[in-house]
Amino acid sequence: MNTNQLKESILAGKYDGMFSKLYKDTLAARERYAAACDEFVKLYGVREDMRLFSAPGRTEVGGNHTDHQHGRVLAGSVDLDVIAIVSPNTENIVHIKSAGYEMDTVNLDNLEIDDAETGRAISLIRGMCSIFKSNGYEIGGFDAYTTSNVLKGSGLSSSAAFEVLIGNILSGMFNGGQVDRIEIAKIAQKAESVFFGKPCGLLDQSASSLGGFTAIDFKDPKAPVVEQVDFDLAEHGYALCVVNTGGNHANLTQDYADITVECRNISNFFGKGFLRDVEPIDFFENIAKLREEYGDRAVLRALHFFNEDNRAEFEKEALKKDDFNEFLRLVNESGNSSFKYLQNVYSTSNLYEQGIALALAITEQFFKGTGKGAYRVHGGGFAGTIQCFIPTDMLDDYKTVIEKVFGEDSCYILLIRPIGGCEIK
Repeated sequence: MNTNQLKESILAGKYDGMFSKLYKDTLAARERYAAACDEFVKLYGVREDMRLFSAPGRTEVGGNHTDHQHGRVLAGSVDLDVIAIVSPNTENIVHIKSAGYEMDTVNLDNLEIDDAETGRAISLIRGMCSIFKSNGYEIGGFDAYTTSNVLKGSGLSSSAAFEVLIGNILSGMFNGGQVDRIEIAKIAQKAESVFFGKPCGLLDQSASSLGGFTAIDFKDPKAPVVEQVDFDLAEHGYALCVVNTGGNHANLTQDYADITVECRNISNFFGKGFLRDVEPIDFFENIAKLREEYGDRAVLRALHFFNEDNRAEFEKEALKKDDFNEFLRLVNESGNSSFKYLQNVYSTSNLYEQGIALALAITEQFFKGTGKGAYRVHGGGFAGTIQCFIPTDMLDDYKTVIEKVFGEDSCYILLIRPIGGCEIK
C-alpha cells in the first residue's frame, strides 16, 4: 500500500476498529493520521509498504518512585500517544522527523554512544537500534514522520512513548512483530539510561508498552511480574485527569538523581543494592545511625519507599475487589507520603516555583468537606503534573477552578487505553 492509498484507507474508516480501542473519537483519529500521511509525503514523497505505529503515554496510578528500587507499581496507559507513519528504505539509515523538531538521522553502521547526543531524541533512536542489534534482533533503515499529543513535561512520559514507538517499529518492520512487549520496555529503559543519559526505572516504558491498568512487581527486574487489572472508573462515576501546572523542567536531573542516590545509600548500609531487598524492621532499628550517616532526607525517602511499595499492592487489590473507596483513600495516602517524605513536589533549587504544591492545595480545598476525590503528585515530580480522580458530576466545576489558576486546557481528562505500543492494522 502506498502513501496515498494508506490515507484513503484511513479516511474511509478501514482502521476504525483499531482506532475505537485506542481513542475516544475515531473521526478525530482519522484526521490526525491522514494529516500525518500528508506530512510524510512532504518529507519523503509517495512511498510503498507504508505502516502505522502508535505508543501511548502512561499515568502512574500507584508506586511513586518505587520502580528504581525494584518495588511495586500500578500504572495505566492513556489515550494520548505518539504515532508514526513509516516506510522502509535501502540506505541502512534511519530518518525520523518529529513534528516541531529537526530531522534526526542515524547511520546504522555506527551505533556507538555519542556524548554529543546526550539528552536529545537522536540518542534514543541510536540507543534503541543499538540495543536491538546487540540483543540479537534484526534492524534496518526506515523513514518515519511522528507526531505526539503526549505533552512534554506532563508526567505522562513522552520520552518512554517515543522509545516504545521505535521499539515497535523495529519489531514490526524487521522482526515480524515478535519482540516481546516487556523486552521492548527493557530495551527502551536501557536506551534512556545509557544513551540519553537519564537514569530511570522500568515503570514508564513497561506501562507504555503493555497497556491498560497494569500492576508490575520489579523485585527481579530481569523478569518483572506483570498483572493486568480490569477496572472501569466510569462505572463508579469517576474520571481520571491530570493537571499540567507548567513549570521549568530544566536543571531537574539532579533532583531526580538525588532520590536514587539517597535510596541507594540507605540500601548499601545494609549490604543491599536496592531498598526492596532491605528488611523494613532492620531499617527502623537503625534510623539513628542512618540519619547520622546520610541525613534525614535520605531516611524519610526510604521510609516513603517501604510504605509506598506496600501501598501499590494494596491499591491493586482494592481495584480487583472493586473496593473503590479504599482505593481512593490509598491514593490520598500516597500523595501525603510523596509530599512529606519523598519530598518531590518542588525543587529546593527553585523555591519560588511550587506549582505542584499549589495545585494540590487548590484541589484539597475544592474537595474539602465532600469526602470525595483523590489527588497526588504525578510521575517524577518537582515540576509538571498532579493526578486527580474526580467524580464526573464535579468535573466541570473542578476544571473551571483549576484552569483559572493554571490556564485553559491545563486539566486533561484521560481514558485508560487497553492496548500499549502497537502496529495499527
